[in-house]
Amino acid sequence: MYGTSYAIPLLRENVANGNIRIIDRVVLQERQRLDVLAGQYYGNGRDWWILAAASGVGFASQCPAGTVVLVPDLADVARYLGG
Repeated sequence: MYGTSYAIPLLRENVANGNIRIIDRVVLQERQRLDVLAGQYYGNGRDWWILAAASGVGFASQCPAGTVVLVPDLADVARYLGG
């Protein structure tokens, strides 16, 4: 289910209602990418879509500087998305 069209709105909904905890907020710097950020927080750059979905930034691995990226707790994500 991870990364599917079903998982993305479910993740956003559970972040918005507080079921999925946010462990950090990152303000992106120039040339900072979501896949690299996901690798730092989750150990896997392929989880960049979690950051994008939680933050409502669309689906580009590189976002403009100044974009605020929410970093959800991965255990909560797995619990609510069945992963």
